[in-house]
Amino acid sequence: MSTTSIIPDLATNEVWFLTGSQDLYGDDTLRQVAEQSQEVVRLLNASSDIPVTVVWKPVLKSSDAIRRAMLDATTDDSVVGVIAWMHTFSPAKMWIHGLDALRKPFLHLHTQANIELPWAEIDFDFMNLNQAAHGDREFGYIASRMNVPRKTVVGHASNPAVTAQVGTWTRAASGWVATQGMKLARFGDNMRNVAVTEGDKTEAEIRFGVSVNTWGVNELVERVDAAADADVDALVTVYLESYDVVPELQPDGARHESLRYGARIELGLRSFLEEGGFTAFTTSFEDLGGLRQLPGLAVQRLMADGYGFGGEGDWKTAVLIRAAKVMGAGLPGGASLMEDYTYNLVPGEESILGAHMLEICPSLTTKKPSLEIHALGIGGREDPVRLVFDTDAGAGVVVALSDMRDRFRLVANVVEVVDLPAPLPHLPVARAVWKPAPDLATSATAWLTAGAAHHTVLSTAIGIEAWEDFAEIARTELLVIDENTTKRSFAHEVKWNSAYYRLAQGI
Repeated sequence: MSTTSIIPDLATNEVWFLTGSQDLYGDDTLRQVAEQSQEVVRLLNASSDIPVTVVWKPVLKSSDAIRRAMLDATTDDSVVGVIAWMHTFSPAKMWIHGLDALRKPFLHLHTQANIELPWAEIDFDFMNLNQAAHGDREFGYIASRMNVPRKTVVGHASNPAVTAQVGTWTRAASGWVATQGMKLARFGDNMRNVAVTEGDKTEAEIRFGVSVNTWGVNELVERVDAAADADVDALVTVYLESYDVVPELQPDGARHESLRYGARIELGLRSFLEEGGFTAFTTSFEDLGGLRQLPGLAVQRLMADGYGFGGEGDWKTAVLIRAAKVMGAGLPGGASLMEDYTYNLVPGEESILGAHMLEICPSLTTKKPSLEIHALGIGGREDPVRLVFDTDAGAGVVVALSDMRDRFRLVANVVEVVDLPAPLPHLPVARAVWKPAPDLATSATAWLTAGAAHHTVLSTAIGIEAWEDFAEIARTELLVIDENTTKRSFAHEVKWNSAYYRLAQGI
C-alpha cells in the first residue's frame, strides 16, 4: 500500500545561471567575469529562500553558444528555468536566437559583483569589468522588443530581499513546469448547468501543458472493490493513529464499516492515479456510479499528498491546486480547494466563511483533525466519512481560474485567515474564515466584476508574488485584489485587459 507524497523535492530542480559577455575585453577580464559570476551563484545557493539548485554555466560570448545553452536548458527535464546576468557589455543581438529558442521560465538578474564601489581604486579596467549597469539595459531592450515573458530582480545577490524574489520565482517556475505534461483524470463530468466549471481543455493543454480527460466512474469502482482486506486494515490503522476518530467509526463502533469503505475508496483512487501517472483529478456528486459514498476522506488525504483536486468536475481548480502544492513545497501552510459559502456582514467585522461539501485539505491546519461521519443530503449515497477541522489563522491568498472564451483569467485576492469567532458545532466539515483585502465589499465587487469562479484555491504557503510570477510565465491574465484595490481602478483594469489580451493574440 503506497501513501507516498507526490510533492517534489524542489532541490532536485535546476535553474541555470547564464552570464553574458564578449571577446572584446581579453582573457584576464573574462576570467574575472567567470569568477565573479560563480560567486553570485554561490550566494544564491547559500540562501534558504531559494529551494532549487542554481547551476553555473560557462560565460557566454557568442550567438551560437547562447542559442545552444538555451536549447539545452529547454530540453533538460531537470531544468525549471534560466537566470541571465550581463556582467559586462554583452551586445543584445547575440541573444536574439537564444531567447527565441528558450521555452523555460526566465529571470533577468540585474546585479553586480560589488556592493559598495571602491571609489579610490576605480580605473578604466574596473569600468570595463563592471558594466552590468548598462549591459543589462542593453539586454532588457532586446527582451522587451521580443516580448519575452520574464521576471526582473534588481540588487546584490547577498541581499535577502533579492534572494527572496529569486526564490519565489523558482517556486513559480517549478509549479509551471509541473503542469507541463501533467495528466488529470476526471471521474464523471461537470455538475449539470454550472457555467464557470466549464472550459476549453484543448486551450488548457496549449497554455498550461495539462492533459484533461474523462474516465467512467465505474472504472474507479472496480479498483475500490478490488482493494485487499489486508490493505484496508493497514490504512484504517493509519487513520486511527493520525486522527481523532469518533467512537462510532472505531473498530468496535457501530459504523466502522463506513470507515473501512472510505479506506477502500482511497486505495482505489491511489492505485488508479499512480498507475495512470495522474497528478490531479475531479469527482462529481451527480455521477457516482457504483460508489457507496461520495469520496471525502480519500480526497482530503490525496490533496495533502500533493494531488490537485476539483469538486463537481472542476478541472481548472484541480490544475491550480497541483501547481500550488508544488510551488509551496517545504513551506509551512498548505493549499486546498475552497468555496466562499456565506458572509458575516456585521459592520466592522465583515468576513467570509469558506468550506466545501467534504473536500478541504488538512494541510491548512497544524492541529489534529477529527475523523467523523455525517449525513450529506446530496449525492444520494451512504453517509460519507470526512476530516473536520478549522484552518489555521494567518496570511493567505484565494485564487480562481476562469475561461473567458478568448483567454484564461486568474483572479487572486489577498486575505487574512482568522480564528473562528464562534464554534460551529452543527457544521461537520472542514472550514476557514477569512477577511479579504481591502474589505469585503470591494473584494466581492471586484471578484464579481472579474467573473471569477466560485471554486478557488486557498493557499497559506505561497503568497501573491508567486501567483504573479506564475501568471507571467504562463502568459495568462492575472487580476489582483489587495489592499490597494478600489472598485473604480479594478473596473478600469478589467476593461483595459480585455483590449490588451485580444490585441496580444494577433489576428
